Amino acid sequence: MDTVNSEEDSVEDMSTALYARALEVLPGGVSRNTVLRRPHPAYVDHASGSRVVDVEGIERIDFANNMASLIHGHAHPAIVDAVSEQLHKGTAFTMATEIEIRYAEHMCARSDSFERIRFVNSGTEAVMAGVKAARAFTGRPMIAKVEGAYHGLYDYAEVSQTSNPTNWGNPEEPAVNPVAHGTPPGVLDDVVVIPFNNPDRAIAILDQHRGRLACVLLDVMPHRVGLSPAEPAFVEALREWTTHDGSLLLLDEVITFRSEYGGAQSWYDLAPDLTAMGKLIGGGFPAGAIAGRSDVMDVMNPLSARVLFPHSGTFSANPVTMTAGLTAMEMFDVESVEHVNALADRAVAGIEDAIHATGITACVTGGGSMFRVHLKERPPRDYREAFTPPEEAARITSLVDHLFNAGFMMINTCSATTSTVMTTEDIDALVEAMADGFIAIS
Repeated sequence: MDTVNSEEDSVEDMSTALYARALEVLPGGVSRNTVLRRPHPAYVDHASGSRVVDVEGIERIDFANNMASLIHGHAHPAIVDAVSEQLHKGTAFTMATEIEIRYAEHMCARSDSFERIRFVNSGTEAVMAGVKAARAFTGRPMIAKVEGAYHGLYDYAEVSQTSNPTNWGNPEEPAVNPVAHGTPPGVLDDVVVIPFNNPDRAIAILDQHRGRLACVLLDVMPHRVGLSPAEPAFVEALREWTTHDGSLLLLDEVITFRSEYGGAQSWYDLAPDLTAMGKLIGGGFPAGAIAGRSDVMDVMNPLSARVLFPHSGTFSANPVTMTAGLTAMEMFDVESVEHVNALADRAVAGIEDAIHATGITACVTGGGSMFRVHLKERPPRDYREAFTPPEEAARITSLVDHLFNAGFMMINTCSATTSTVMTTEDIDALVEAMADGFIAIS
């Protein structure tokens, strides 16, 4: 595998030129902040399997997998063939398609909690639809969410995701902070923020709003909260509270559905009222879905005498996406789930060995086919423990840059995902590069 070396004078030219053009037409030169690097983004030329080759011809093993969305790596032949066949038939219609029904049948068969499903175009849209469905079903406006948890761009769902020591307030009752400047004050009035993995305190906060919440929005392994699975007592407490309150439990499995055949909810034998999904279910194309109880999902039923939540979308259930998604998820069977999870387990064990061997202060969190390296003594239990102050964030960036230059793509928090096309050799190579990185930043 070619890696970046010191002879980069000619290597820089194409990417530098592309970024100069991008700065003239895109804010910051990008349409998604996650691809921004210093001094400029890396621009892809092509990719196949677990490998991505940039415009300079440098090949890297991809552990980012487009922010956890590519469960079968890049350009999987089965997905390419299926999508190519559909492209010749057409890309979008103001008519229903059979592939939407087939995919809905497949997804509903993966989880007992999926009685009905609707497809949308992104994880953000799935969370938004879930929140609006919960409001329509309960007739209540408010939602609760975990401090620091990321749930996409919806004003209500993004509250508190960028809280920091200057504004996050008392740990017993986290502050409600907006993300985007100009967020309407009324948004903050309708969001309750609870601490992660603290059932007693979370329930005490929820009790203050009993009878007013439409739903509790929960990711059981939130990336920005440390990528640690929620403790069972915390999940059980929220499920019990919402049931007694008449509010709904809306599970965000946009990232975590890759963790088990029926999603991370399988870890807890949990039946949420609604589940939002995205990322891997698109097979490499933009996709989202909201699934759950039939009576709750029925608020979107256009055949009802009174439609409580009129829902549509020009590209929802697009046949190209449905074809790619169904192909990908049919391939993501129990054996494939076990394969990617075993690869992640191997990586975590190897990195923990490297931590002990190098003596660096670090730890690893994660579950299923995802893991994250923290430069902390012990795994964080909540957002405040997971928070990275500037000096630590700079060292994480240095570590991620070291891995990038050694031929490995990581999510910028030093998080990684595995894919079905990866091998144990890919994992062992990452572990070796991680050990070298620990030494380099120590």
